[in-house]
Order: sequence, then structure tokens, then C-alpha cells
Amino acid sequence: MEHNPLFAVWINGLLRSVAGLAGIRVHGDPLPAHVIMAFIATLALVLFFKLTVKNLSLFPARMQAMLESIYLFFRSTVDDMIGHEGRKFIPVLGTLGLFIASCNLLGLLPEMASPTANLNVPAGCAIFIFLYYHAQGVKKHGFFGYLKTFAGPKWWLSWLFFPIEFISHFSRPMSLTVRLFCNIFGEDLVIIIIVSLVPFVAPLPMMAMAIFTSLLQAYIFIMLSSVYLAGAIASEH
Repeated sequence: MEHNPLFAVWINGLLRSVAGLAGIRVHGDPLPAHVIMAFIATLALVLFFKLTVKNLSLFPARMQAMLESIYLFFRSTVDDMIGHEGRKFIPVLGTLGLFIASCNLLGLLPEMASPTANLNVPAGCAIFIFLYYHAQGVKKHGFFGYLKTFAGPKWWLSWLFFPIEFISHFSRPMSLTVRLFCNIFGEDLVIIIIVSLVPFVAPLPMMAMAIFTSLLQAYIFIMLSSVYLAGAIASEH
């Protein structure tokens, strides 16, 4: 059962009130809690970067230095996994990575919940990457050229390689989804149980570990996505 944080209850109550004023009767919650939480994470990221990039300078202040460090981190990851050609994917991978990290960490705030603790959000991110790296492969090689990369090194082995490649590629979004969902759902559930038993000091060590694992899961998601992109645009398979 999905955790329904108090903030989501307030938002849904407000939406029902607005709908009532318009003469619309709404049964239940207008929006699921994970949708509200994902929207909050997105809005927070947009506002944060909108405010912090207004006064960029040649000699960066502390906030600008932090933003540049984030960019350099993603650039280093892409360079290691894909190469310099992969730098054009930094906007997509960086946005996705920051979104996942923000969603993971959101559940550590009072009366909030991690959207990634709901299966739909990790699945949406995984399906997006699945479609995106295939689209980049088709863009690089052409449709039939990209299809040939699934046939293996020799044409007469295509009957063997096609099913293997098919299963391999379609297992990737499932793997990304389950890994992210299980880790975040598990840590959030443990924290909720600890808070319900000992609400003050006891949850702090688990919450500190959750910060690390939340960032780690976002990194693993982006690292694997980079690997898939590298395979899709590679000149030789």
C-alpha cells in the first residue's frame, strides 16, 4: 500500500475544494501521492537552478562552484562510459540523474514520500531510457543498420543472437526499475517503522545511510544508462 504523506493529503484536499467550487464532484484523491511528490521534486529542481544560475561569474562563488562540480561529475561519468562523443547526452542524463536523486531524498523530509518508492516512477524513468538509447542507436546507424547490430558478428548466427539480444534489451528496463524501486521502498519502509517505534534519535543513523544509498542508486541508474547508450551508438558491436 502506498504511503500517503500529509502534504499529499493537503494538496488533494485543496484540489477537491477547487473542483467543488467549479461544480465537479471528485471521489477519492484527484492525484496519487507519488505524482504529487514527483511534481514537487521537479518544481524544486527547476526553481533551484533558475535561481542559482542568474549570477554566474568568471570567479565562481560557493554555489556556482557546487553547480560546476555537479556538471563535472556527470561529464566524467559520460567520458568514462561513452567517451567524448557522449557529452551531448549530459543534459538528458544529468536531468534524469538529478530528478532520481531528488525523488529518492524527498522521502527523508517530514510529511513527504519518495516518488521512486512507487513502482510507476522508476518504471517511467527506465522506459524513457530504454526508448531513448534505441532512438539514438537508430539515429546513429539508421533503422536497418541498427537492427543489424542485433544479428551478431556473422549473418548465419543471427538466428541465435537475435533472441538473446531481444531478451537482453527488454530485461534492462525491468532491471533498472526493480533495482531502484526495491532499494528506495525498502529504506523508506525501515525508516517509517523505526520512526513509529522510536521517533527521535534512533532513525538518524538509518537516515544518514539512506542519503548515501539514495545518491548511490541515482548514480547506478545513470551509469547503466550511459553503458546502454555507449552500446547503441558504438561503431562496432
